[in-house]
This record gives sequence, structure tokens and C-alpha cells, in this order.
Amino acid sequence: MPTWRAVWMAELFQQLEAAILEPDFSVKCELTARLDAAWCRGELAHDARSAILPIDDPGRPGKPLLVDPRKLQRRGVSSGEGRIRLLHAFAHIEFNAINIALDAAYRFREMPRQFVSDWLGVAADEARHFQLLEQELRQRGSYYGACDAHRGLWDMVCKTRDNVVHRMALVPRVMEARGLDVTPGMIAKFKQVDDATAVEILEVIYRDEIDHVRIGNFWYRRLCEQQGLDVESTFRDLVAQYMDGKLRGPFNWPARIEAGFEATELSALERGG
Repeated sequence: MPTWRAVWMAELFQQLEAAILEPDFSVKCELTARLDAAWCRGELAHDARSAILPIDDPGRPGKPLLVDPRKLQRRGVSSGEGRIRLLHAFAHIEFNAINIALDAAYRFREMPRQFVSDWLGVAADEARHFQLLEQELRQRGSYYGACDAHRGLWDMVCKTRDNVVHRMALVPRVMEARGLDVTPGMIAKFKQVDDATAVEILEVIYRDEIDHVRIGNFWYRRLCEQQGLDVESTFRDLVAQYMDGKLRGPFNWPARIEAGFEATELSALERGG
């Protein structure tokens, strides 16, 4: 059992803040799982009076070194080292995803309790995914932090921290949905080299990520309805505002539709409008 750096308090937002700022990934994962369980049991007060920190940098270990994405080493499945780099890249995504889900529950306090429940559940899933990957890296003689990484995911979290519609549009529906497009290809590559363990882990992550994107889609659409915004045109406007109007394809239509995208929207996105 790890030594707890954060005090286990009975107030939701203090707990969330402590988990986000915790630098030790083992402790962060444990805090996240305990927080989700305590919330589900009704053991945490929903008191929104505490200050909301901007959190430009969530708690993370000293490594991996964060670099420009263009400086990252090439990753492939043809060698054991390449497979480690790929699994490390997935681990880094999942580590960021823990903080991202916790931040949604922490930051947008005007949202209903179900929003908190949904994103705490997502955070607990992401922590479980990270632990699977981190343990597998150790089985292969490596560890989380052994390879360089980048902070692109958290940069988008910072850019959208003042508007929950923008956050739901651009993190689950863009950044996380991209995983639905690329993960099946990664699974296929690991199958080609008979790496059954990596395949098993990535299939677990893929199935859960469909649910996570569906949650983001649900809240994005509900918020648009409440605010009288058109779902598709608002999304296109936000992509143009934050990403120069560019979304990388091709899209995994079956997974995206299962996750709550409409076929008409996917067709428009593929056409670039």
C-alpha cells in the first residue's frame, strides 16, 4: 500500500483537486479509484464553495520528459523496443486521461451530479487502463517515463477550461475520439507480430473508450440543447476556432456512431465542412 501524500477528506472538490495534483502515478490511480467508490457510496459532500484552481500543470512524475511531438522517436511493432515505445505512448495518453476526466468533474461545478458521476467513472477506467500498461511496460523491462512524450492533450484542457461546451466538444469528441480511429490499426499491427498481451490490453481500452466518447457526446448535445446551439455547426465552429478547422481522418464510422456521432455529421466532417 502506498504512502498517501494527499489527506483523505470528505469533500468532493478538495478530493478531486488532491488527485489531480498528486505527482505519484501509483497514488493518483489509488486516489482516483477510492474517490469514485466513495462518491458512488454517497460518502462525499458536494460543496462547491472552494476555489477552482486553473491547474496549468497537473501532478505528474519527473519523467517522461515532455518534448515537441516532432522530436519523438519513431514507434513500430517490428522490434521489442518499438513495441515498448508504442505501449509507452498509450500509457501516456491514459495517464493524461485520468487528469482530464478528474478535471471535468472538478472544474464545471454548475453541472449536475450525474456529470460528476460520469467523469469520475471515466477517470477510474483510465486509471485502470494506465495500470495495465504500466505493469506491462515493467514486464518488458521498461517503465512509464522511460520514453519522451508530449503535452498536447493537456494543452487542449487548458484552452477549454472556461467553457464546458468547448471542453465537451474538443476533448472527448476530438482528442479522445481520435483514439477510436487509430486504436484498431494498432491492435492489428500487434496481432501481426503475435503480441497477444498488447492486443488484449488495447482491446480493453478500445471498448471502454467508446463509452467515454459516448459520455462526452451526451453532455455536449445536452448542453447545446439547453443553450439553443446547433450541435453540428457549433462543433465545426469550435474546430475552426481551436484547430484551424482541421480534423484528421479517416474516421472509424462504426465506433464513432456507437459512441454517439451522427452519420450526417461524419459525412460533413469527412468532406471538410
